[in-house]
Amino acid sequence: MREILELLERDARLTPEQIAGMTGLPVQQITSRIADWENTGVIRRYKAVVDWDKVAEETGEDVVSAFIDVSVHPARGTGFDDVAARISRFSEVRAVYLVSGTDDVRCTVVGRNIRKVAEFVAQKLSTIDRVQGTVTHFVLKTYKRDGDSFLEPDADHRLPVAP
Repeated sequence: MREILELLERDARLTPEQIAGMTGLPVQQITSRIADWENTGVIRRYKAVVDWDKVAEETGEDVVSAFIDVSVHPARGTGFDDVAARISRFSEVRAVYLVSGTDDVRCTVVGRNIRKVAEFVAQKLSTIDRVQGTVTHFVLKTYKRDGDSFLEPDADHRLPVAP
């Protein structure tokens, strides 16, 4: 069943019939499993992967992304969970992870410009109880995200072969 989820993760537009052709499983079984996974929250949602740099080139509307490492003083009984949940509620936040290393929580944040991300850190994130410090890393260029390459494919320099 993992194969079905991996196929959907790669391309959420695949139909049960297409998945059946790829896996050899019956269409009804695939349809049923997908419905179960949607109901139990295994499948959270379906989404498109957007190259925001290309959108910015076309529209002139820039989006700035940043990874923010957060040091948190854990609380008895909840650890880091309540702070991570509070960070997750902000609309600027795209992802929140508990991580190993120097800092405790890493989040991905977006804003219209560097100043907006800085305001988020200064006015919202750093004011949360038990947040002891932050380190912000601005994304300069995206090469790959969510398993999708943002690199232009190399030109094919092979010579044509005549029959």
